[in-house]
Amino acid sequence: MGCEHGCIYCYARPTHAFLGMSPGLDFESKLLMKPDVVDLLKKELAHPKYKCAPIALAMNTDGYQPIEREYQLTRQVIKVLSEANHPFSMVTKSSLVERDIDLIAPMAAKGLATIYLSITTLDRQIARRLEPRAAAPERRFETLRKLSEAGIPTGVMVAPVIPALTDSHMEQILEKAYQAGARKAGYVFLRLPHELTNLFEEWLQQYFPLKAQHVMSLVKQSRGGKSYQSDFGKRMRGEGIFADLLANRFKLSCQKLGMSGERTGFRTDLFKVPESWRHKPTSAQLVLF
Repeated sequence: MGCEHGCIYCYARPTHAFLGMSPGLDFESKLLMKPDVVDLLKKELAHPKYKCAPIALAMNTDGYQPIEREYQLTRQVIKVLSEANHPFSMVTKSSLVERDIDLIAPMAAKGLATIYLSITTLDRQIARRLEPRAAAPERRFETLRKLSEAGIPTGVMVAPVIPALTDSHMEQILEKAYQAGARKAGYVFLRLPHELTNLFEEWLQQYFPLKAQHVMSLVKQSRGGKSYQSDFGKRMRGEGIFADLLANRFKLSCQKLGMSGERTGFRTDLFKVPESWRHKPTSAQLVLF
């Protein structure tokens, strides 16, 4: 939990407040991890009642944030999934994913892996303020190209779409992503749960004071008059005139490019727990003799 990328819009920030820490600086500097994640994952996959289904990795915070260079927990998790032929997908905004092409490409060839790159804006100055320690937009398109050239199915997430600030970039992002090899696409309307509303409004006043009122007005118009709505089916897309216009723009752009919003079909029939997992004790098991 927590993420060094420091994206001001991150919907995961309130999880730190839940744990008694700041959703601001603490979220970016006090990171929580599970050092025994590999043993826990093996134990779960090897359970007799476990049924294979695609796993979405790093959906709360980015699995390829800078700390991953040292700890390599994401790489170890992917290695475990590879050994068991277990399908997975991932969304990241980091070029560090290129390091693990050697593991992901063979899985992709079996229909077991898909990688999405999250790209919010084409404006490097806006990106630097929105996502201060994440890869630059151009670098993410380069990563999409490298993954695609390696035979890995790729997609782009235009996320989040911030009205009156980044929404005008949607069509260009989709087009550049398609040129880089992405064939899947999705988008998420700006989400501001709990403490995130105040943090984001303060950020707007600091960096875009002339647009702040307009941005929040459009957000509230698309959220039933509130800064956020958690209703299933609405929290990712919003509702109302602006949200509907955004949905139509996305749909038309994808149709024009030949990109699909449907999820990739994964194979689950190849899943098999290695015998070594069943007999070799892990740190979570007791050794009797």
